[in-house]
Amino acid sequence: MFFQSPHSLWLMLALPLLPLAYLWLLRRRGKLAVRYSNLGMVRAASAGRAWRQHIPPALALLALAGLLLATARPMAKVPLPWARSTVILAMDVSLSMRVGDVKPTRMVAAQEAAKQFLGELPKKVEVGLVTFAGNSQVAHATTLDRPALVAAIDGFQMQRGTAVGSAIVSSLIELFPEHGINLEELTFGIKPRGRSLDDQGKPPPKQITPVAPGSYDAAAIVLLTDGRSTTGVDTLEAAKMAADRGVRIYVIGLGSVGDAAPMPEGMPIYLQLDEPTLREVARMTGGEYHHAGTAEALRSVYENLGSRVQVQTRETEVTALFALWSAGLALAAGVCSLVWFRRVV
Repeated sequence: MFFQSPHSLWLMLALPLLPLAYLWLLRRRGKLAVRYSNLGMVRAASAGRAWRQHIPPALALLALAGLLLATARPMAKVPLPWARSTVILAMDVSLSMRVGDVKPTRMVAAQEAAKQFLGELPKKVEVGLVTFAGNSQVAHATTLDRPALVAAIDGFQMQRGTAVGSAIVSSLIELFPEHGINLEELTFGIKPRGRSLDDQGKPPPKQITPVAPGSYDAAAIVLLTDGRSTTGVDTLEAAKMAADRGVRIYVIGLGSVGDAAPMPEGMPIYLQLDEPTLREVARMTGGEYHHAGTAEALRSVYENLGSRVQVQTRETEVTALFALWSAGLALAAGVCSLVWFRRVV
Protein backbone atom coordinates (compact mmCIF):
# COMPACT_ATOMS: atom_id res chain seq x y z
CA MET A 1 0.00 0.00 0.00
CA PHE A 2 1.12 3.54 -0.73
CA PHE A 3 -0.43 7.00 -0.46
CA GLN A 4 -1.01 9.64 -3.12
CA SER A 5 -0.98 12.45 -0.51
CA PRO A 6 1.54 11.20 2.07
CA HIS A 7 2.00 14.68 3.57
CA SER A 8 -1.40 14.26 5.25
CA LEU A 9 0.06 11.46 7.36
CA TRP A 10 1.84 14.05 9.51
CA LEU A 11 -1.51 14.62 11.22
CA MET A 12 -1.25 11.08 12.60
CA LEU A 13 1.41 12.35 15.01
CA ALA A 14 -1.32 14.20 16.93
CA LEU A 15 -3.27 11.00 17.65
CA PRO A 16 -1.20 9.93 20.72
CA LEU A 17 -2.12 13.25 22.35
CA LEU A 18 -5.81 12.32 22.42
CA PRO A 19 -5.48 9.30 24.78
CA LEU A 20 -3.32 11.45 27.06
CA ALA A 21 -5.98 14.16 27.07
CA TYR A 22 -8.63 11.53 27.80
CA LEU A 23 -6.70 10.21 30.80
CA TRP A 24 -6.24 13.76 32.09
CA LEU A 25 -10.00 14.37 31.88
CA LEU A 26 -10.72 11.15 33.77
CA ARG A 27 -8.40 12.17 36.60
CA ARG A 28 -9.85 15.69 36.70
CA ARG A 29 -13.39 14.34 36.83
CA GLY A 30 -12.37 12.07 39.69
CA LYS A 31 -11.08 15.00 41.73
CA LEU A 32 -14.30 16.99 41.18
CA ALA A 33 -16.64 14.09 41.98
CA VAL A 34 -19.46 14.80 44.45
CA ARG A 35 -19.25 13.01 47.79
CA TYR A 36 -21.98 10.46 48.37
CA SER A 37 -23.25 9.27 51.70
CA ASN A 38 -22.90 5.64 50.71
CA LEU A 39 -19.77 5.25 48.51
CA GLY A 40 -20.03 1.48 48.62
CA MET A 41 -23.36 1.54 46.83
CA VAL A 42 -21.98 3.88 44.12
CA ARG A 43 -18.97 1.67 43.54
CA ALA A 44 -21.22 -1.39 43.27
CA ALA A 45 -23.47 0.35 40.76
CA SER A 46 -20.62 1.55 38.57
CA ALA A 47 -18.40 -1.51 38.75
CA GLY A 48 -20.17 -3.19 35.85
CA ARG A 49 -19.83 -0.07 33.69
CA ALA A 50 -16.17 0.72 34.41
CA TRP A 51 -14.76 -1.09 31.37
CA ARG A 52 -17.58 0.02 29.08
CA GLN A 53 -16.98 3.73 29.57
CA HIS A 54 -13.71 3.48 27.63
CA ILE A 55 -15.14 1.70 24.56
CA PRO A 56 -16.91 4.68 22.87
CA PRO A 57 -13.81 6.95 23.13
CA ALA A 58 -11.61 4.13 21.80
CA LEU A 59 -13.94 3.61 18.82
CA ALA A 60 -14.00 7.36 18.17
CA LEU A 61 -10.19 7.42 18.22
CA LEU A 62 -10.01 4.58 15.68
CA ALA A 63 -12.57 6.37 13.50
CA LEU A 64 -10.46 9.52 13.55
CA ALA A 65 -7.36 7.52 12.63
CA GLY A 66 -9.22 6.01 9.66
CA LEU A 67 -10.31 9.46 8.46
CA LEU A 68 -6.74 10.76 8.67
CA LEU A 69 -5.56 7.79 6.60
CA ALA A 70 -8.33 8.48 4.10
CA THR A 71 -7.13 12.08 3.63
CA ALA A 72 -3.78 10.63 2.48
CA ARG A 73 -5.59 8.86 -0.41
CA PRO A 74 -4.34 5.26 0.10
CA MET A 75 -3.71 2.99 -2.90
CA ALA A 76 -3.76 -0.80 -2.67
CA LYS A 77 -3.79 -3.85 -4.97
CA VAL A 78 -7.40 -5.00 -4.95
CA PRO A 79 -9.03 -7.88 -6.90
CA LEU A 80 -11.57 -6.28 -9.24
CA PRO A 81 -14.09 -7.70 -11.73
CA TRP A 82 -12.70 -8.05 -15.22
CA ALA A 83 -13.13 -4.87 -17.26
CA ARG A 84 -12.28 -6.42 -20.65
CA SER A 85 -15.06 -6.84 -23.19
CA THR A 86 -13.25 -8.82 -25.94
CA VAL A 87 -11.03 -11.91 -26.05
CA ILE A 88 -9.28 -13.13 -29.21
CA LEU A 89 -8.44 -16.84 -29.28
CA ALA A 90 -5.50 -17.30 -31.68
CA MET A 91 -5.01 -21.01 -32.29
CA ASP A 92 -2.32 -22.92 -34.17
CA VAL A 93 -3.73 -25.23 -36.89
CA SER A 94 -0.40 -26.36 -38.37
CA LEU A 95 0.11 -30.03 -39.29
CA SER A 96 2.14 -30.65 -36.14
CA MET A 97 -1.11 -30.29 -34.17
CA ARG A 98 -1.91 -33.84 -35.35
CA VAL A 99 0.82 -35.21 -33.08
CA GLY A 100 -0.50 -37.56 -30.38
CA ASP A 101 1.78 -36.74 -27.45
CA VAL A 102 -1.17 -34.77 -26.02
CA LYS A 103 -4.04 -37.29 -26.05
CA PRO A 104 -5.87 -37.95 -28.24
CA THR A 105 -4.08 -35.38 -30.41
CA ARG A 106 -2.87 -31.85 -29.81
CA MET A 107 -5.60 -30.45 -32.04
CA VAL A 108 -8.47 -32.32 -30.39
CA ALA A 109 -7.19 -31.42 -26.92
CA ALA A 110 -6.86 -27.77 -27.94
CA GLN A 111 -10.36 -27.73 -29.43
CA GLU A 112 -11.94 -29.25 -26.33
CA ALA A 113 -10.05 -26.93 -23.96
CA ALA A 114 -10.99 -23.87 -26.03
CA LYS A 115 -14.68 -24.82 -25.96
CA GLN A 116 -14.50 -25.29 -22.21
CA PHE A 117 -12.86 -21.86 -21.95
CA LEU A 118 -15.75 -20.32 -23.91
CA GLY A 119 -18.24 -21.86 -21.52
CA GLU A 120 -16.52 -20.34 -18.48
CA LEU A 121 -16.25 -16.78 -19.80
CA PRO A 122 -19.00 -14.29 -18.86
CA LYS A 123 -21.73 -14.23 -21.50
CA LYS A 124 -21.28 -10.49 -22.06
CA VAL A 125 -17.64 -10.93 -23.17
CA GLU A 126 -17.24 -11.00 -26.95
CA VAL A 127 -14.86 -13.63 -28.35
CA GLY A 128 -13.12 -13.69 -31.72
CA LEU A 129 -11.31 -16.64 -33.29
CA VAL A 130 -8.06 -16.42 -35.30
CA THR A 131 -6.38 -19.49 -36.80
CA PHE A 132 -2.87 -19.67 -38.18
CA ALA A 133 -0.54 -22.04 -39.97
CA GLY A 134 1.42 -20.83 -43.01
CA ASN A 135 -0.76 -17.72 -42.84
CA SER A 136 -3.37 -16.36 -40.46
CA GLN A 137 -7.03 -15.60 -40.85
CA VAL A 138 -10.03 -14.57 -38.78
CA ALA A 139 -12.01 -17.80 -38.47
CA HIS A 140 -14.84 -15.96 -36.73
CA ALA A 141 -15.33 -12.28 -36.00
CA THR A 142 -15.86 -11.19 -32.40
CA THR A 143 -19.31 -12.23 -31.24
CA LEU A 144 -21.41 -13.21 -28.25
CA ASP A 145 -22.71 -16.23 -30.16
CA ARG A 146 -21.01 -19.13 -28.36
CA PRO A 147 -22.55 -21.92 -30.53
CA ALA A 148 -21.20 -20.23 -33.67
CA LEU A 149 -17.72 -20.10 -32.14
CA VAL A 150 -17.94 -23.76 -31.13
CA ALA A 151 -18.90 -24.67 -34.70
CA ALA A 152 -15.93 -22.69 -36.02
CA ILE A 153 -13.58 -24.48 -33.61
CA ASP A 154 -14.91 -27.87 -34.69
CA GLY A 155 -14.31 -26.93 -38.35
CA PHE A 156 -10.56 -26.29 -38.14
CA GLN A 157 -8.54 -27.32 -41.22
CA MET A 158 -4.83 -27.96 -40.68
CA GLN A 159 -2.15 -26.59 -43.01
CA ARG A 160 1.62 -26.37 -43.32
CA GLY A 161 3.76 -23.70 -41.65
CA THR A 162 3.47 -21.64 -38.48
CA ALA A 163 2.99 -17.86 -38.61
CA VAL A 164 2.82 -16.83 -34.95
CA GLY A 165 3.54 -13.15 -35.60
CA SER A 166 0.89 -12.97 -38.32
CA ALA A 167 -1.64 -14.43 -35.89
CA ILE A 168 -0.93 -11.63 -33.43
CA VAL A 169 -1.29 -9.03 -36.19
CA SER A 170 -4.60 -10.55 -37.35
CA SER A 171 -5.83 -10.42 -33.76
CA LEU A 172 -4.90 -6.74 -33.54
CA ILE A 173 -6.67 -6.03 -36.84
CA GLU A 174 -9.82 -7.59 -35.37
CA LEU A 175 -9.48 -5.55 -32.18
CA PHE A 176 -8.51 -2.24 -33.83
CA PRO A 177 -10.08 -2.07 -37.31
CA GLU A 178 -9.80 1.72 -37.19
CA HIS A 179 -5.98 1.54 -37.02
CA GLY A 180 -5.67 0.44 -40.65
CA ILE A 181 -3.09 -2.30 -39.96
CA ASN A 182 -1.96 -3.95 -43.22
CA LEU A 183 -0.93 -7.58 -42.75
CA GLU A 184 0.39 -7.98 -46.30
CA GLU A 185 2.60 -4.93 -45.97
CA LEU A 186 4.02 -6.21 -42.70
CA THR A 187 4.51 -9.70 -44.14
CA PHE A 188 6.15 -8.84 -47.46
CA GLY A 189 7.49 -5.37 -46.70
CA ILE A 190 5.93 -3.91 -49.85
CA LYS A 191 3.82 -0.80 -49.54
CA PRO A 192 0.95 -0.70 -52.03
CA ARG A 193 1.23 2.09 -54.62
CA GLY A 194 -2.47 2.83 -54.46
CA ARG A 195 -5.57 1.74 -52.62
CA SER A 196 -7.39 -1.17 -54.23
CA LEU A 197 -11.16 -1.39 -54.47
CA ASP A 198 -11.16 -3.72 -51.47
CA ASP A 199 -9.19 -1.22 -49.41
CA GLN A 200 -11.14 1.90 -50.32
CA GLY A 201 -13.62 1.33 -47.53
CA LYS A 202 -10.85 0.76 -44.98
CA PRO A 203 -9.27 3.58 -42.96
CA PRO A 204 -5.70 4.61 -43.77
CA PRO A 205 -2.92 3.47 -41.40
CA LYS A 206 -3.17 5.32 -38.10
CA GLN A 207 -0.17 6.61 -36.18
CA ILE A 208 -0.67 5.59 -32.56
CA THR A 209 0.93 6.85 -29.38
CA PRO A 210 2.43 3.87 -27.49
CA VAL A 211 0.89 3.18 -24.11
CA ALA A 212 2.10 1.13 -21.16
CA PRO A 213 2.14 -2.65 -21.86
CA GLY A 214 -0.95 -4.35 -20.47
CA SER A 215 -2.78 -1.07 -19.82
CA TYR A 216 -5.59 -1.67 -22.33
CA ASP A 217 -8.39 -3.20 -20.28
CA ALA A 218 -10.91 -3.68 -23.09
CA ALA A 219 -9.33 -6.73 -24.76
CA ALA A 220 -6.82 -9.55 -24.47
CA ILE A 221 -5.32 -12.21 -26.76
CA VAL A 222 -4.96 -15.89 -25.82
CA LEU A 223 -2.39 -17.44 -28.17
CA LEU A 224 -1.86 -21.21 -28.46
CA THR A 225 0.94 -22.79 -30.50
CA ASP A 226 2.98 -25.98 -30.49
CA GLY A 227 6.03 -24.91 -32.46
CA ARG A 228 8.09 -21.99 -33.68
CA SER A 229 7.33 -19.32 -36.24
CA THR A 230 8.48 -20.38 -39.73
CA THR A 231 6.89 -17.67 -41.87
CA GLY A 232 4.96 -14.42 -41.77
CA VAL A 233 5.51 -11.37 -39.59
CA ASP A 234 8.35 -11.50 -37.08
CA THR A 235 6.88 -12.69 -33.76
CA LEU A 236 8.55 -10.09 -31.55
CA GLU A 237 7.70 -7.29 -34.00
CA ALA A 238 4.06 -8.28 -33.76
CA ALA A 239 4.34 -8.49 -29.96
CA LYS A 240 5.73 -4.95 -29.95
CA MET A 241 2.64 -3.80 -31.86
CA ALA A 242 0.42 -5.39 -29.21
CA ALA A 243 2.49 -3.92 -26.38
CA ASP A 244 2.29 -0.42 -27.88
CA ARG A 245 -1.50 -0.75 -27.84
CA GLY A 246 -1.53 -2.03 -24.26
CA VAL A 247 -2.95 -5.45 -25.23
CA ARG A 248 -1.89 -8.39 -23.06
CA ILE A 249 -1.06 -11.69 -24.75
CA TYR A 250 -1.50 -14.88 -22.72
CA VAL A 251 0.63 -17.54 -24.44
CA ILE A 252 0.15 -21.31 -24.20
CA GLY A 253 2.95 -23.56 -25.40
CA LEU A 254 1.48 -26.97 -26.24
CA GLY A 255 3.17 -30.35 -26.41
CA SER A 256 6.65 -31.67 -25.71
CA VAL A 257 9.75 -29.54 -26.04
CA GLY A 258 11.64 -32.28 -27.89
CA ASP A 259 12.83 -32.25 -31.49
CA ALA A 260 10.61 -35.01 -32.89
CA ALA A 261 7.24 -36.61 -32.25
CA PRO A 262 5.35 -39.43 -34.03
CA MET A 263 2.53 -38.59 -36.42
CA PRO A 264 -0.65 -40.74 -36.48
CA GLU A 265 0.64 -42.48 -39.62
CA GLY A 266 3.82 -43.44 -37.79
CA MET A 267 6.06 -40.95 -39.59
CA PRO A 268 8.02 -38.65 -37.27
CA ILE A 269 7.55 -34.91 -37.59
CA TYR A 270 10.38 -32.69 -36.46
CA LEU A 271 9.38 -29.74 -34.35
CA GLN A 272 10.58 -27.64 -31.46
CA LEU A 273 8.57 -25.38 -29.18
CA ASP A 274 10.19 -21.94 -29.19
CA GLU A 275 9.68 -21.25 -25.51
CA PRO A 276 12.20 -18.35 -25.24
CA THR A 277 10.37 -16.33 -27.90
CA LEU A 278 6.93 -17.19 -26.52
CA ARG A 279 7.99 -16.18 -23.02
CA GLU A 280 9.29 -12.91 -24.42
CA VAL A 281 5.96 -12.25 -26.14
CA ALA A 282 4.18 -12.65 -22.82
CA ARG A 283 6.73 -10.49 -21.00
CA MET A 284 6.67 -7.67 -23.57
CA THR A 285 2.87 -7.41 -23.45
CA GLY A 286 2.41 -7.83 -19.71
CA GLY A 287 0.78 -11.22 -20.20
CA GLU A 288 1.73 -14.72 -19.04
CA TYR A 289 3.31 -17.84 -20.52
CA HIS A 290 2.07 -21.36 -19.69
CA HIS A 291 3.37 -24.70 -20.92
CA ALA A 292 0.91 -27.56 -21.32
CA GLY A 293 2.41 -30.99 -21.97
CA THR A 294 -0.81 -32.99 -21.48
CA ALA A 295 -4.51 -32.60 -22.18
CA GLU A 296 -5.17 -32.27 -18.44
CA ALA A 297 -2.53 -29.55 -18.14
CA LEU A 298 -4.04 -27.72 -21.13
CA ARG A 299 -7.51 -27.76 -19.60
CA SER A 300 -6.01 -26.52 -16.34
CA VAL A 301 -4.24 -23.65 -18.13
CA TYR A 302 -7.43 -22.55 -19.88
CA GLU A 303 -9.36 -22.84 -16.63
CA ASN A 304 -6.75 -20.72 -14.86
CA LEU A 305 -6.83 -18.12 -17.63
CA GLY A 306 -10.61 -18.05 -17.51
CA SER A 307 -10.63 -17.16 -13.83
CA ARG A 308 -7.62 -14.86 -14.20
CA VAL A 309 -9.14 -12.68 -16.90
CA GLN A 310 -12.44 -12.40 -15.04
CA VAL A 311 -10.86 -11.06 -11.83
CA GLN A 312 -7.67 -9.03 -11.96
CA THR A 313 -5.57 -7.39 -9.25
CA ARG A 314 -5.01 -3.70 -9.85
CA GLU A 315 -3.71 -0.75 -7.88
CA THR A 316 -6.84 1.13 -6.85
CA GLU A 317 -7.55 4.06 -4.56
CA VAL A 318 -9.25 2.76 -1.40
CA THR A 319 -10.04 6.11 0.25
CA ALA A 320 -13.75 5.31 0.23
CA LEU A 321 -13.14 2.05 2.13
CA PHE A 322 -11.24 3.87 4.89
CA ALA A 323 -13.93 6.56 5.06
CA LEU A 324 -16.67 3.92 5.27
CA TRP A 325 -14.77 2.05 7.98
CA SER A 326 -14.34 5.28 9.96
CA ALA A 327 -18.03 6.14 9.62
CA GLY A 328 -18.96 2.70 10.92
CA LEU A 329 -16.69 3.06 13.94
CA ALA A 330 -18.04 6.55 14.70
CA LEU A 331 -21.60 5.25 14.47
CA ALA A 332 -20.78 2.34 16.78
CA ALA A 333 -19.21 4.74 19.30
CA GLY A 334 -22.33 6.92 19.31
CA VAL A 335 -24.70 3.97 19.66
CA CYS A 336 -22.70 2.48 22.55
CA SER A 337 -22.62 5.80 24.35
CA LEU A 338 -26.38 6.36 23.97
CA VAL A 339 -27.34 2.83 25.01
CA TRP A 340 -25.00 2.53 27.94
CA PHE A 341 -24.76 6.09 29.25
CA ARG A 342 -27.69 7.97 27.65
CA ARG A 343 -25.31 10.52 26.19
CA VAL A 344 -23.25 11.09 23.03
CA VAL A 345 -19.54 10.35 23.24
